[in-house]
Amino acid sequence: MPEGPETTPPAALLAALRTQRLLPVLRSPDVAAAVTAVTALLDAGCRVVELTTSTPGWERALTASRHGHRTGDGAAPLLGVGTVTTAAQAAAAIGAGADFLVSPHPAPAVREEAARHGTVFVEGGFTPAEVADAAGRGPAKIFPAHVGGPRFVGSLRAVLPHAALIPTGGIAIEEAPAYLAAGALAVGIGSGLPEEPAALARLFGGAR
Repeated sequence: MPEGPETTPPAALLAALRTQRLLPVLRSPDVAAAVTAVTALLDAGCRVVELTTSTPGWERALTASRHGHRTGDGAAPLLGVGTVTTAAQAAAAIGAGADFLVSPHPAPAVREEAARHGTVFVEGGFTPAEVADAAGRGPAKIFPAHVGGPRFVGSLRAVLPHAALIPTGGIAIEEAPAYLAAGALAVGIGSGLPEEPAALARLFGGAR
């Protein structure tokens, strides 16, 4: 994958997720709510956040969320865009400064656009064939993960021991440890994250 001055290397995203273990997936009602949510997460020590194209004005939310933010170690946060299913969405996300793209299912058009720009693509899949195909190129999203549960993730991990798997969809935050124990690199959490700053800090500020 080509790497330029504005490109996040795949290894950087994997390392951050390996440390963070939880990937917030934000489906906000508007730009202001998205920026508020991202700011709260970054202030709590979170380094990687996924916004989604289901948020009205998500491009503006991504751009606004990036300004002035640094993580605890002084590095810029890694902000991605999820629910990317078309080449047009991929191009818009990359143009808005996305560090990575995420799809809920196999998306060849997104894959091609991401490769053209050297942008990390976390491709979604559910069947073993889909997940293996995606994992052969980079991190793979398992969606909807709650259908198979941690045992399904463990079964995939057994035949794909080197895959970077990110189960997402219908996972309550208290269920995340079971998915991590089954071999997930990180777990996507779309709802149920605490709103209280101290509680968020306990989740992300203490991640090691």
